[in-house]
Amino acid sequence: MSTGALQGIRVIELGQLLAGPFCGQLLGDMGADVIKVEPPITGDPMREWGQGEEKVNWEVIARNKRSVSANLRVPEGQALVRRLIAGADVVIENFKPGTMEKWGLGPDVLLADSPGLIIARMSGYGQTGPYADRAGFGGIGEAMGGWRYIVGEPDRPPSRMGISIGDTLTATYGCMGVLAALHVRHQTGRGQVIDAALYESVLQVMEGLVPEYDRMGLMRERSGSILKGIAPSNVYRCRDGEFMIGANKDSLWKRLAQAMGRPELGDDPRFATHIARGTNQDDLDAMIDAWTRTLSVDEVEALMTDYSIPAGRVYRAPDMIADPHFQAREAIIEVETERFGPLKMQSVFPRLSVTPGSVRRPAPSRVGQHNAEIYGDLLGLDTAELEALAAQGVI
Repeated sequence: MSTGALQGIRVIELGQLLAGPFCGQLLGDMGADVIKVEPPITGDPMREWGQGEEKVNWEVIARNKRSVSANLRVPEGQALVRRLIAGADVVIENFKPGTMEKWGLGPDVLLADSPGLIIARMSGYGQTGPYADRAGFGGIGEAMGGWRYIVGEPDRPPSRMGISIGDTLTATYGCMGVLAALHVRHQTGRGQVIDAALYESVLQVMEGLVPEYDRMGLMRERSGSILKGIAPSNVYRCRDGEFMIGANKDSLWKRLAQAMGRPELGDDPRFATHIARGTNQDDLDAMIDAWTRTLSVDEVEALMTDYSIPAGRVYRAPDMIADPHFQAREAIIEVETERFGPLKMQSVFPRLSVTPGSVRRPAPSRVGQHNAEIYGDLLGLDTAELEALAAQGVI
């Protein structure tokens, strides 16, 4: 099994919940040795997050990590983690700005110990600015970054995506920053600080929302299942389910018209151009929906494949697990977890041809599971010292 592109890179993950840990997951999937620092006894709250009686989210976000416990709110715990960081390449944290400084673990201290250290900081509003010291969660970043306002039906209040997209976007940009900083360090030997804000990470993917307003005074509004002016691109009803079709290009629309048995629509002035289709979007969608409702999902899929039109089924988890394409590419893998035995989960992405990532170890089932291994091997603490630290509530 490949050890991954980041083999030899050691990451100390200090964050909790989503943004910091997801960044750690991405780096770990690419081969980094990720040491997860958790509060003694309670651990990361992600251990208890998720739907259903059995909380399995942890098994994904903590894979490829080793767990040590340390109480960062006491000087002894801070000193212990500072020693651990001194031998690392990357630190990830997503505490409220100022917290690391309060603990004596700010960038000035850590970079003085290790000038090549890379520090990825994820927070609601960033490390500077008038809002920096405000508490911030992913949903708040989604609202401030513009995402929440445009999601949902036009006649209803803003909605949300069913996942914590603000956190995972920020983690992804944080990971991107780490990779760029590793490249610079390879050239210069110098580390640096990465400042990834939740609201800015959301803002980054908002396409033309700001320049459209700046240039034309255009305000994007909620548009339900469509992207206004982009047609046809929607989920349409079939006899036995729903099906997504994206034919929002002149040549694709002509092929869709042929697939529908109405080739004359390809040159119809109402639909022949991108602008015309956007102007008549509601009528176009209604016409396509009326056609798909006469067919099964299988029949529509076969036609879209034959006419080379981008389209796909609207999947839920069991559909993904059963799909032969997912299986052929091992997009979903089965990991032998410590708490639940074999557990299906998403694989490692993206795929590298020479140094692919992998799931090399399951999520640690116990808080501080690797205390002896890491504090002993890396810091040279013996059993008596570890027992004393545990008795004092430090680990």
